[in-house]
Amino acid sequence: MNHIKLGTTNISIFPLVFGTLPLGPLQAGLSPSEGGRLIRHALEHGVTMIDTATLYDTYPHVREGIAGWQGDVTIVTKTHANDGPTARAHVERGLRELGRERLDIVHLHGARVADPFTDRADVLAELLRMKDEGKIGHVGLSSHYICAIRKAADHPEIEVIHPLINRTGMGILDGSAAEMAEAIAACARAGKGVYAMKALAGGNLIAEARASLAYVRGLEGVHGVAIGMLSEAEVEANIALFSGNAPEDVVWRQLESRRRKLRIMENFCKGCGGCVDACASGALTVVNGKAVLDEAACILCGYCAASCPEFIIRVV
Repeated sequence: MNHIKLGTTNISIFPLVFGTLPLGPLQAGLSPSEGGRLIRHALEHGVTMIDTATLYDTYPHVREGIAGWQGDVTIVTKTHANDGPTARAHVERGLRELGRERLDIVHLHGARVADPFTDRADVLAELLRMKDEGKIGHVGLSSHYICAIRKAADHPEIEVIHPLINRTGMGILDGSAAEMAEAIAACARAGKGVYAMKALAGGNLIAEARASLAYVRGLEGVHGVAIGMLSEAEVEANIALFSGNAPEDVVWRQLESRRRKLRIMENFCKGCGGCVDACASGALTVVNGKAVLDEAACILCGYCAASCPEFIIRVV
């Protein structure tokens, strides 16, 4: 199976990255054993990189999946911290819960932060200190902002980027898909490793999944794509697609027929607005004391679910 070098890092990956967000409590709510089984299935069939985050609560799933695994595996996580001490606590939690002495890549994750190099300078400095301590292999940046990705090209301390990109531009906060593609290419030319997020716009483009994935994979500088997968059939179909094989059309028709949505249990909503503040896409508002969703703007990331004190939001 073809592997691609992740920029100027020493990491080579199979270009399909296992995105673990859907496994956890923000979305499907699989148990660690169920999620771990899917991760292990992916590893056994050639996937080499796993993407997670403190916010996802999927460290137990990842730990189950990699337990006893002797093959290659690169583990990437993210911190959404606003300050250095919290970022350190997030990394220490990842090390502890994953049972590892070093995390391969840790992203400064600022989905709604247009200039993370200024607004979260303390977080970046703390991550770099932890890299010097040997707890982090490479420091990265994940963002929904074109301007943040553009700035990353000029920051040598950022070795990997994880940008939001899809063919419709859904979820990009400050421009078009074409503009984000230009920023990605500039980062790749500067030696950054690049793996994309939200190629299917959180499931909104699932009906045209193959065309949508082909668009992102064909962009200059994209080394990999993170995709959330919830069944062995999804894992195998995506591996075949990324290997250049021709998966059975009937399988893809079944996968592309699925529909996902954000569910808010309105009867229990207290209208606190926590979900509105967490939504990077501006898809939520509070109307008459209840959270209201603009489905056309929602990228089904599930971050609002993590911010809800009543635990009444989930991607289903």
